[in-house]
Amino acid sequence: MIDSTMHQVTWPDFYFARHGETNWNRERRYQGSRDIPLNETGRRQADSNGPLLRFLLEEAGSDPAKFKWYASPLSRASETMERMRAAFDIPLPDVIYDERLIEISFGKFEGLLHEEIAREREALAPGQRDATYWNFRPEGGENYQDLADRLLDFAQGLTHHSIIVAHGGVLRVLRHLVEGVARGEVLNWAPPQGVIAHFAAGRMTLHAAQKTW
Repeated sequence: MIDSTMHQVTWPDFYFARHGETNWNRERRYQGSRDIPLNETGRRQADSNGPLLRFLLEEAGSDPAKFKWYASPLSRASETMERMRAAFDIPLPDVIYDERLIEISFGKFEGLLHEEIAREREALAPGQRDATYWNFRPEGGENYQDLADRLLDFAQGLTHHSIIVAHGGVLRVLRHLVEGVARGEVLNWAPPQGVIAHFAAGRMTLHAAQKTW
């Protein structure tokens, strides 16, 4: 196991988007590694993220054709990526679908509502966790350290000029790994949808899609 507190990689600057909303997100249902599609709100969020990303790259004087484009292979992330790329009117490199970007697996809890899991007193919803929850692994699932190990491995090949579309749990862990935000804080943070996170010089800046509406 890699100790995520050791920051064994030097993180380059990159852009990250969480996938758009799904019906399970709206219902506050654990989806994890389940392949749940975007709903109509999620598609609109993804569509609005495209012009925002294009604006941010133009503002930075960056050529999107020189970026590496990565996504989780789960359909809610891959569709978000394709909808974002539709905002660009130039040929772009192919998307690299990387299984290390798949959402943390909640094992036996996938498909259950937050409230149902809370009644079992085995897992806690965001807002109720402390730092020890980082190592909680549900039956058949992963803990956040497992996800951190995957992301640290992914980071070995990550370079400047990268764009990533993945999941809320991934963004939580990236804040810990890149920014050094405490585990207890990121575990209780609700990663937003319809935004672009820019990680630069070890800090995250969130840009809302409303910026281009």
